[in-house]
Amino acid sequence: MRVDSFRFLPPSLRAYFETRPYDAWDGVPWTRLGRPLAAATVALVTTAGINVRGAEPPYDYEREKAEPQWGDPTFRTLPPDLRQEEVQTGHLHINNDDLERDIDVAFPIHRLRELEASGAIGRVAPRHYSLMGFQMDLTAWREVSGPEVARRLAADGVDAVLLTPV
Repeated sequence: MRVDSFRFLPPSLRAYFETRPYDAWDGVPWTRLGRPLAAATVALVTTAGINVRGAEPPYDYEREKAEPQWGDPTFRTLPPDLRQEEVQTGHLHINNDDLERDIDVAFPIHRLRELEASGAIGRVAPRHYSLMGFQMDLTAWREVSGPEVARRLAADGVDAVLLTPV
């Protein structure tokens, strides 16, 4: 099945992205869940570019302002008990006002905890991750950030990841 990745873009932006070269991916990068969801450990990975205020440095928004085609390829660790007042935002390519009001729009941790409480999932993972979604060059994601986040998720015994791209 072909996915139209540009479906919701304005025509001028769609034309820009449709003409950019990219590596085609063969196959489906998913795997079957090895246990019932009710017994699975579930983590969140968001591309909202959020971090815990004071716990880790924010993303490099200054460089992004100076170089609009650049996106910070690093990641941040988010705890399962993240509170709204701890959230730091600044992503230059989304409306951060929504995240400032309700973190669940991009990082639905409260909904995930409700699923755990209801028994729909086994447990909420001890750590979750945030990346900056705007990336014109995916090299650092593929070679550094992605493999490291995957290694950490595996070390935490995560069975399933809910991706929340923004």
